Amino acid sequence: MRTTRDSTRKSVMNFILKTRAKHIRDSERSRQAVLKESQSGSVRSTDDVNLFVEQMVFLLPPFVMFPSFFPSHLCFICNHRLGLLLVCVVCVPLFVFPVFASVPSDGFLDFLCFGLSASLFGSLLIWILPPNQFDYQELLHNSSFCLVPRGRRLGSFRFLEALQAACIPVILSNGWELPFSEVIDWRKAAIIGDERLLLQVPSITRSVGRDRILALRQQTQFLWDAYFSSVAKIVLTTLEIIQDRVDSHVSRSRFLWNSLPGGLYAIPQYSTDPAQFPFYYAILGKSPSQQFTAVIHTVTPLQSQISPVVKLIIAVAKSKFCAQIVVLWNCDKPLPPRNKWPSTSVPLTVIEGQTKTMSSRFFPHDVILSDAVLSLDEDSVLSTNEVDFAFIVWQSFPERIVGYPARSHYWDSSRSRWGYTSKWTNDYSMVLTGAAFYHRYYHYLFTHHVPASLLTMVDRMANCEDILMNFLVSAVTKQPPIKVTQKKQYKETMMTQGSKASRWADPDHFAQRQTCMNAFSHWLGFMPLVHSQMRLDPVLFRDQVSILRKKYRDIERL
Repeated sequence: MRTTRDSTRKSVMNFILKTRAKHIRDSERSRQAVLKESQSGSVRSTDDVNLFVEQMVFLLPPFVMFPSFFPSHLCFICNHRLGLLLVCVVCVPLFVFPVFASVPSDGFLDFLCFGLSASLFGSLLIWILPPNQFDYQELLHNSSFCLVPRGRRLGSFRFLEALQAACIPVILSNGWELPFSEVIDWRKAAIIGDERLLLQVPSITRSVGRDRILALRQQTQFLWDAYFSSVAKIVLTTLEIIQDRVDSHVSRSRFLWNSLPGGLYAIPQYSTDPAQFPFYYAILGKSPSQQFTAVIHTVTPLQSQISPVVKLIIAVAKSKFCAQIVVLWNCDKPLPPRNKWPSTSVPLTVIEGQTKTMSSRFFPHDVILSDAVLSLDEDSVLSTNEVDFAFIVWQSFPERIVGYPARSHYWDSSRSRWGYTSKWTNDYSMVLTGAAFYHRYYHYLFTHHVPASLLTMVDRMANCEDILMNFLVSAVTKQPPIKVTQKKQYKETMMTQGSKASRWADPDHFAQRQTCMNAFSHWLGFMPLVHSQMRLDPVLFRDQVSILRKKYRDIERL
C-alpha cells in the first residue's frame, strides 16, 4: 500500500512540474503585458479582486483532474482585470503540493497557496474566463454569499458592493473594525469568519438555513439603504453617533439602530423608549393607542352653529374612541369666544397659531396626548361611523397614514418630471391629511426633520403640506398609505367660493402641487411614494344582506 502511494505521488509530482513549467513559459508574455497596464493605473490591482460565491454551489469544476483526491472544495466567481475568474478552494489530504489541473485554451491558471498543516494543504485554483461570457453585476446580485477578503488596506470596498447587492458578506479580514460597529450589530447581516480557517467557510455557509439567509439578506438591504447608500447618509450617521456619545442620556439604543426604519429616523429628543415609536409595536408586542385626538385645521371664521366645522366637531365627538378635539385656529379673524363653540362630551381645546402657516398644522403641540391623531380640514365631511372604522383600521397599521381621500403620482416621460393626479384609478400612492389617521410622532418628525426650505415653500404657496407628509411617511416606512371605503365626496359643498378654504378651486392649485412633487423628490433624491391597490371596507360592505347584520350601517348611506 505504501509503495503504491509513493508511486502515485511521484507520478503526480512529475506531472505537476511539467504542467507548471509549460504554464510559466506560455503565460510570461501575458503577465508582462498585464504588469505594464497595472503600473500605468489603467486597471485594478490584484488586491482589489472581488470574491463572491455564486449561489454557494459546491461543485468540482470539470477541468480538475483526479477528483477523488479532493473531498471538499469551494468554488466562486471573482472580478479580475483580465475578466471574470472561476476560483476553487481545494482541500487535498496527505499531499503537500499545489493542486493540478488542465489548462483551458482561452485562459491560464494561477496558483495561490495558503499555509496550512502538514497533513492538509489548501490552494486556490483560478481560471480566467472571457469577460463577455458572464456579467459581473448579474452574478453578484444572484449570489447568496459574498467572500470579502482584506484589500489593499484592512477593509475592502467589496463589502459595500455586497451590501448593495443583497449578498451576505462572508468577511475574512481578521482585526477589521466594521463600519459603525459601535451601533450596528453586523452579525445580523454578515458572517464573520477567520481568514486563518478558510477551509471552514464551506461548512459554515452550508449550515445556514433558508430562513436565516432571508433574514440576513433583508438586513443587508436595510443597512445599505439606511446608512451607506449615499455620502450624505454616511456623514449624517457619523454625526448622529457622535451626538449620541455627547448626549449619552438621550442616546439611541442598538435596537433602534438595527431595526427599521433605523436610527436616523428615530429622533432621541422625542423619546429613547422604542415603545413610543409606531414602527416597533409589533416587535415589542405593544398594542396601539385605544383613543385618538382629532386635530381640525381651521382657516375661516366661525359664522354660525351650522358651519361645517361645527358639524364636524359634533360628529367626531360622538365617536367612542375620541379622547379630545383640538382646533388649530389659523384664521386671520380673531378667535371666537368659548360660547360660540358647540358643547361636546369630550374636551375641546382651541389653539391659536402664532405664525398661522400651512406647515404649522403638523406642529407637535403638547396638548396632543394620544398616539393616534385624526387630521381634519374644517370642511371635511365624515360621519361617526366613518371615523370609528378608519380608527380601527389604523390600529392594525399604526406606522402608516390611514384615511379617505386618495391621490396618485406618475412619471411624465414627455416632460421628464413627476406628475400629480386626482383621477379615480385602480391604484393610489397618497392619502391626503384632510381626513386621515397617523401617529403623532410624525408631527415631531415633520417639524424637526424636514428642511426649513421645504417648509418655507409650503408656507409660501399655502399648499402641498399634505403631499409633504405623505413623502415623509413613505420615505420612513417604505410602504404605501391605506385607503378606507369608497368615498368620493369628503369636502363640504357649503363653503363659499371666496373663502380661504376653497383653495381647491384656485386654478394655480393643481400646478403648484405638480411643482411640489418634483421639489420633494429632489430633496430626498428618489421617489418614496409607493402605489397600492388595496382598499379596506367594513365586513358586508354593500352586500345584499340585512342592514341589521352590518356594524357600520351609516357608511353605505353616504
